[in-house]
Amino acid sequence: MTEVKLKLSGVTKAFGKQPVLQGIDLDIAESEMVCLIGPSGSGKSTLLRCMNLLEPIDDGVIHLDGVDISEPGLDLRPIRRQIGIVFQSFNLFPHLSAMDNVLLAPLRVLGKSKANADGQARELFTRFGLANEMHKYPDQLSGGQQQRVAVIRALAMQPQIMLFDEITSALDPELVEEVLDVLRQLRDAGMTMVLATHEMGFARELADRVCFLDQGKIVEQGPPDVIFAAPKHQRTRTFLKSVLR
Repeated sequence: MTEVKLKLSGVTKAFGKQPVLQGIDLDIAESEMVCLIGPSGSGKSTLLRCMNLLEPIDDGVIHLDGVDISEPGLDLRPIRRQIGIVFQSFNLFPHLSAMDNVLLAPLRVLGKSKANADGQARELFTRFGLANEMHKYPDQLSGGQQQRVAVIRALAMQPQIMLFDEITSALDPELVEEVLDVLRQLRDAGMTMVLATHEMGFARELADRVCFLDQGKIVEQGPPDVIFAAPKHQRTRTFLKSVLR
């Protein structure tokens, strides 16, 4: 049986009086790709942000490799190094080249030598088709290239888990595929990943498991062929009918 990498038990989160997550139970296995789907406002992005504790949870427990990482007062910095996250906005520093954006955290946070960090960064740029763009500035890159740099920046911290929050939603349609190709490569390499996505075709093609969220709850989850072809819940059927027209 595949080992559970990340385990959420009874996780709740509210903003003021507005509940956003209502008792989330979710196990993420080693090397599994889980896609979160659901309408806007269903809690997908908040769930991702709670997974690496960018948002503190109100109740429940989160375990990483069997260790409770949601315990109050814990130093969160080493945890966030292990759980990388990439957002729909690229958040690159405009005054730094793509390479310098990627090198910043490995040098300052991990304390790597310039030679070591530079060598690993070059490997990542080459791996994801950006070897000729690494010394360009963000405004000299396309949206798809900038998003790939954002992924490389997260991978340069050598995380054990990668979270992706609608990373194609800000891109022109013709640029979406090049970013999805990066996710395909990561999946083939065995990276543990959780994605919030509107790309139903991608979720159906590559996810090991699809979770449908609505109003802060996981309504239904299962293999993509089951969720997309024979969902059990009426709410799931209604949602898929609206997005798959």
